[in-house]
Amino acid sequence: MKEKVFKLLCAQRFHGPLQVLQGLCRSSAPISAPPQETGVPDALVPIDPLSPQISLYPGETAAVWVSLNVPCGQPPGLYEGEIFITAVKTELDSSRTESLPKSERYGLYRELRSCLDITEPRDYSSPEDMVQRLTSASTTLRRMLDNPALQDCQESNGFGDMMDEDVMNNVSVRLKLSLTVWDFTLPVTPSLPAVFGISETVIEDRFCLEHGTEGWYDALDHHFRWLLQYRISPFFCRWGDSMRILAYTCPWPADHPKANEYYSDPRLAAYAVPYAPILSCTDAAKNSLRREVEILKSKPHWSKAYFYLWDEPLNVEQYDMICNISNELRSYSPDVRILTTYYCGPSGSELAPSTFEAFVKVPNVLRPHTQIFCTSEWVLGTREDLVKDIVAELRPDLGEEWWTYVCMGPSDPQPNWHLGMRGTQHRAVMWRVWKEGGTGFLYWGTNCYEKAMIPSAEICFRRGLPPGDGVLFYPGEVFSSSHEPVASTRLERILSGMQDIEYLKLYSSRYGREEGLALLEKTGMYLGPDRYTLDHGPVDVMRGEVYRTCRSLGTGLPDVHHVRSA
Repeated sequence: MKEKVFKLLCAQRFHGPLQVLQGLCRSSAPISAPPQETGVPDALVPIDPLSPQISLYPGETAAVWVSLNVPCGQPPGLYEGEIFITAVKTELDSSRTESLPKSERYGLYRELRSCLDITEPRDYSSPEDMVQRLTSASTTLRRMLDNPALQDCQESNGFGDMMDEDVMNNVSVRLKLSLTVWDFTLPVTPSLPAVFGISETVIEDRFCLEHGTEGWYDALDHHFRWLLQYRISPFFCRWGDSMRILAYTCPWPADHPKANEYYSDPRLAAYAVPYAPILSCTDAAKNSLRREVEILKSKPHWSKAYFYLWDEPLNVEQYDMICNISNELRSYSPDVRILTTYYCGPSGSELAPSTFEAFVKVPNVLRPHTQIFCTSEWVLGTREDLVKDIVAELRPDLGEEWWTYVCMGPSDPQPNWHLGMRGTQHRAVMWRVWKEGGTGFLYWGTNCYEKAMIPSAEICFRRGLPPGDGVLFYPGEVFSSSHEPVASTRLERILSGMQDIEYLKLYSSRYGREEGLALLEKTGMYLGPDRYTLDHGPVDVMRGEVYRTCRSLGTGLPDVHHVRSA
């Protein structure tokens, strides 16, 4: 069976420095095993600009994801461009194989070198380590065999002659793209703080990094800066027993020059301050904490700070520990903000007669020891009317806020970020936050796949979790020699959802929140957790209406338009 090779060229007629990025979505229709068995069907693996080719077997399809990034200061107007997709012959003659471009030969060399490194004799720490290395080597070899340069070595496998359409050569499909840039700009600092976790232990294990070394700092810094472009505020995390958590945004202490650089970054809407004693309650840890707070509370960015101490406390004992830690922190600075996630009230208490009532009454237990009450969307189900019961228990006059999160649940048809859900279902997570009136959002993990001990090891989602839960990007080493993280389609849709919030906020700031809610309903974009558009058309209508009615303001945001395959 022969492969058909498609070449992609991008012809630009853009005026000014409008950057065009290309990405390959490794997925078949609708969500199934990718052509190459990577186990991650939504990875947007960048196409090599030196060899922009996609290889397909007969009957296979692949999607191309094109992201258009509009820099600030880009002159408004209509921009046009074209992408050419050309099918080329699969019968590669010997001269083609013998005269491979240097980039391809170097790529094959790197792959072989990687396999050799993986299979070198060594003292394996465990049988699991050995299996992981052999599996990774197998994946790398399989990827090499799929290289277009080796097509002529493959047998037909009984498929017979190719169809007429498969032997056509140099027939190009021209895909025209147009982009309208409007005359206002997105706020650099997101209006909605969206804090997303990055597991430091996953990074340490996969990249074989020792905690606190130069390589460790470099890796965390690289992940932090890469995620900022998606309008989210990252925090690193390490989990302790009973769901206690060490959460921090900056790996360096507050008196390090890097710390002020991190915390002052205007793209960061909120940052987590580490409570070191949560995992090791020593005098040194407490002294370090006190020093950290003393430095940070004198800074202009202190209003963005929060402590995340415990994930989903379940019983009275855990609630009491949060209160005790809060007392300590408030002795250092009375205006500290503590974030607590929860989906139920504390077991063993007489808080309320029913489960939901106990959940609603949590602020009465944690006041004044929590300022950010972060509840699971799973509790609400499709009952938007329950929001008023939650909000009614809060005291905004005391600085209390209501944030939400998704984790495992809710499930289909409600918005979430599981694999297999529709594109608008992913994007609607943020629509839901805005419609319900939450002032912030938390997501527990972006890289929480199964443990591996080498960078190129195959990605496996954690057992017991819905596919994709806790994973929004992948190590670049899984797909190539690149060290750049690879985004998922879901991460791109989170970015789109965050941008949608800015449009709705601008519209509401001029016409009022009720009119903003009416716009969601009028366009058919989002009516509720189980009633939202199944395609992206109504989103464009909403954005167009915001521009049409608000353009006289002269300030706001541009249409950063993504051409999507979903």
